[in-house]
Amino acid sequence: MNKPIRRVSIFCLVLILALMLRVNWVQGVQASAWANNPHNDRTKYDRYAYPRGNIIAGGQAVTRSDFVNGLRYKYKRSWVDGPMYAPVTGYSSQTYDASQLEKLEDGILSGADSRLFFRNTLDMLTGKPKQGGDVVTTIDPKVQKAGFEGLGDKKGAAVALDPRTGAILGLVSTPSYDPGTFSGGTKDDENAWKALNDDPNKPLLNRALRETYPPGSTFKLVTAATAFENGKYQKPTDTTDTPNPYVLPGTSTALRNASTTEPCENATVQVAMDYSCNTVFGKMGAELGGDKLRAQAEKFGFNSDQLRIPIAPTPSYFPKDSKPDGTAMDAIGQHDTRATPLQMAMVAAAIANNGSLMEPYLVAQEGSAGNVISTHTEHQLSQAVSPATAQKLQQLMESVVQNGTGTKAKIPGATVGGKTGTAQHGQDNAGLPFAWFVSYAKGQDGKQVAVAVVVEDGDSERNEISGGSLAAPIAKAMMQAALGK
Repeated sequence: MNKPIRRVSIFCLVLILALMLRVNWVQGVQASAWANNPHNDRTKYDRYAYPRGNIIAGGQAVTRSDFVNGLRYKYKRSWVDGPMYAPVTGYSSQTYDASQLEKLEDGILSGADSRLFFRNTLDMLTGKPKQGGDVVTTIDPKVQKAGFEGLGDKKGAAVALDPRTGAILGLVSTPSYDPGTFSGGTKDDENAWKALNDDPNKPLLNRALRETYPPGSTFKLVTAATAFENGKYQKPTDTTDTPNPYVLPGTSTALRNASTTEPCENATVQVAMDYSCNTVFGKMGAELGGDKLRAQAEKFGFNSDQLRIPIAPTPSYFPKDSKPDGTAMDAIGQHDTRATPLQMAMVAAAIANNGSLMEPYLVAQEGSAGNVISTHTEHQLSQAVSPATAQKLQQLMESVVQNGTGTKAKIPGATVGGKTGTAQHGQDNAGLPFAWFVSYAKGQDGKQVAVAVVVEDGDSERNEISGGSLAAPIAKAMMQAALGK
């Protein structure tokens, strides 16, 4: 071989080697980055090139894939009872991407997850059409329906948990939306998306997980837990040294109770919880101090951004370095204290579960029938309070339902504990109060459920809006559904 031909051959060989290296680099090392590039439209087309797997609740699919045979998209996502399940599933749109489980579980639902490789390969060899894998949720459809119908046209949210496992049985947010109205790419989809985003009631907001509210008097459970855990009081029948009204420390501002007829002066802890005495728990919180209250709140999950269900909820918040008067208000769920409905359901669940706070979770299983690729393992987040303190708090909550402000949550044949809350908000507290109810119920057959409900406003007069009248009946319906009552 003469010299020029040899040089050309070597040069061509180098080019081939370089090309091979580049191809392997792109297809191997950079494959994931290219696949996930937001400008890669091929990924969007592939997502709807074949039926997506389904999201399952109570053994039934709450999603579908409709064949549309479009130029770029062969299938379009649709939902069964879309508005009821939207806070769980989220949306999957050809134009507007995806959210919540549809987004976080897209690898499974689209079939692209590497763990489905064996199944996909087998389907290819047998000629079976490609299809995504399923995601099985913990949602109980009866509980979900009870919460959704209970909230109705009210603005608010509700969460139900199994205290023993952390399984989320219900996750409701209203007003809601139908993800199917904008899952395609037509002008109608564009108009629906714009209307939802322009709606001042924010139907796309998942209030159960992503909205924080002042928890109002429901936070008195955390304050009472702090008092028992730190030895300030030994039992629910201990008498408090509380004036009525109570002047906030360092100020001339009097903290008063909802009614002058309530027996809050020097009340026992139990009577104070029955009547939701602001004076008792405000003074209790100020005397305990912000550091102890915050430490206890954090054991229940406040101030943490680590929780994934797998959706990431907005962290609930208990403030640091409040002045003594601010701490007194923080202790009754006002001032700077903020909580999601999920967080307050976690408080109730930990109390019901003898102080053990289990990690909330929404996905029980990933993969299709016969090809399960993952199953959730239950996990304890913390021992929020000792079993002894939990039993004292249970006594307080059960007394609230039997004798106090939560009587509308009674369920025949079940043990029910609860706590009402009416949280002020707005400029000079001018807004309609948020109505809260947190609770748990235990059936004689061993079934348990913990629930938190918040109603942002209502059509009642201001002085009639309370957790006991608006939120408690919704919580009761969800607890009955979970217990099969």
